[in-house]
Parts: sequence; C-alpha cells; structure tokens
Amino acid sequence: MKFLVDAQLPRSLADFLNQKGFDAIHTLELPNQNKTKDWQIAKIANNENRIVISKDSDFLDSFLVKSEPSKLIIVKTGNIPNRQLLRIFDDHFDTLIKMISRSDLVEISRTEIAEK
Repeated sequence: MKFLVDAQLPRSLADFLNQKGFDAIHTLELPNQNKTKDWQIAKIANNENRIVISKDSDFLDSFLVKSEPSKLIIVKTGNIPNRQLLRIFDDHFDTLIKMISRSDLVEISRTEIAEK
C-alpha cells in the first residue's frame, strides 16, 4: 500500500507510515513540493497507485465528482498539534488500513473513523 501525504499535513505523517512498513511520500518530495496543484497530486497518486491523505476539501469534491484521486483518506481533525494527529493515526491504524483496503474513501476525525 502506497500513500501521498498532502501539504496541509506534516511530513512526519509520511515518516510514520514509512516506519509502519508502507511506501509514503509527502508533497515536499515532489518537484514542485507544496506548490504542486491538486490535479497533479491526483494524477501522480493514480499513476503510482497511491492513496492521497489530505485535509483539503477540494480533494473530497474531486473524488466525489470525478473519482480523482481514486483513493482518498480525508482528515477532518481541524487544526491540532502534529503529535496529536500522529496519535490519532496510530490509535486507529489497523482499522484505517482495513477500511481503505475495502473502500475508496475513508474519513478520520478526532473521535472516529468511517468509510464512505
């Protein structure tokens, strides 16, 4: 399973996923780094079979209208410290992986995780 972490989320989330044994990159690793356009991120993700992880509601809209990117984890935690965000991912990690394996859209918040 491969991931592409969007600019609104910390690089440490990609590092966390890599430590868990997955292939994860952050937009900072792309040629245009955090200035990479959403459509380019979706294209890269689709070409490389990556799951986009983002807080950006534009990705959710694009997913719902055009199925781009083809797989999306939308983060709806609001602004929280990076350490708290990583704890949420760690606490729900097994469930998150199971859900994104069987569904194309998963939403994670401070208190719950749901597949759509």
